[in-house]
Amino acid sequence: MNIVPGRQGTLRNNLSGELAYQSFLPASLHDVLPTLQLSARQIDLLAACSRQVGMLSGMAQFVPNADIYLTMYVRKEALLSAQIEGTQCTFDDVLDPENSAATHEDVADVVNYVQASDFAVERMKTLPLCTRLLREVHRVLLQSDRGGEKQPGEIRVSQNWIGPQGCDIKSAFYLPPNVEDMRDALFELDKFINTEEGVDPVIKAALVHYQFESIHPFLDGNGRLGRLLITLSLINDGVLDSPLFYPSYQFKLNRQEYYAHLTAVRETGAFEDWIEFFCQCMLDGAKDAVASLNQLVELHNKTVALVRERFDRSVPNALKLLDVLEGNPIVDVNYVRDRLEVSRGTAANLVKEFETCGILQRKDAERARYRTYMYEAYLHILRQGSDPL
Repeated sequence: MNIVPGRQGTLRNNLSGELAYQSFLPASLHDVLPTLQLSARQIDLLAACSRQVGMLSGMAQFVPNADIYLTMYVRKEALLSAQIEGTQCTFDDVLDPENSAATHEDVADVVNYVQASDFAVERMKTLPLCTRLLREVHRVLLQSDRGGEKQPGEIRVSQNWIGPQGCDIKSAFYLPPNVEDMRDALFELDKFINTEEGVDPVIKAALVHYQFESIHPFLDGNGRLGRLLITLSLINDGVLDSPLFYPSYQFKLNRQEYYAHLTAVRETGAFEDWIEFFCQCMLDGAKDAVASLNQLVELHNKTVALVRERFDRSVPNALKLLDVLEGNPIVDVNYVRDRLEVSRGTAANLVKEFETCGILQRKDAERARYRTYMYEAYLHILRQGSDPL
């Protein structure tokens, strides 16, 4: 580690002899905060970011089917965050009923993230945003046979490190705080989140994310949980009412720069540069979310008009099917039958009419039986930026 001790923290000597190593000891964010000196340009960027995130939050209060779109945005954020760490599945993989979490490990990671996000938002109604809550969320995030060996929900009790796959502690490029320092740092982070008042919520989210990633308190899942923490921090400070946002989008597009900025803070205390990068990512991410939300609303209105024009006595069921598709844009006839609680013949006729109207497209045109259908126009909007790296 090329860390120059400063306002960001210092190095701690551990063990002795051949076993000796140095871990990072992060400074308390309470001490860092008064040292921040944002430039006029950075302050303007921060203001623009706050306005855009506020616009997104405000839009959600007036958009029809906002809860359904929220569900899709949470899934997209889950996918993007997992892709940053190498997950290769696509948005279609996550939504395809043929890809169950039990048989597709990458899909399971995304499904777990969605469940962890939902759990966290609900749990914050009765528990402050703190280490205890994050432990509970971590348990949900890593709930699988693959994650069992990583001690879901348990703060680490040994030294961990970050580096190329298979590296040891000597060749790692970053060593988080040792166990004792980690516990102290988590305590200080809890205090910062819940007692530091008057801090701009976006700056606070940037600092909290950096600090959590630097502490690295779990054996696995720190990156995904740390990015979820951004949304939870904004909700905690009243900037967002729900996770109608996917902050990992810009982190994924600028992955190398994202990691470089986090490293620069640890090495040289470059907090202002990190905050600038963070604000730009949040601004661009919020702009994209607003744009896609507008597109989804426009598509909804257009499709409702088409349904009312093309369907006769079956308009009520057709509109119900549209609601189903906005929550699950990849379906088969049996799924439609079960969700609408109609006969299989009625479901098949509805799906056929939706295909004739161009609302649905067959996923596999060659398949004669057990066909799957996609709400392609809807998926096209949501897929943007979601291809694997």
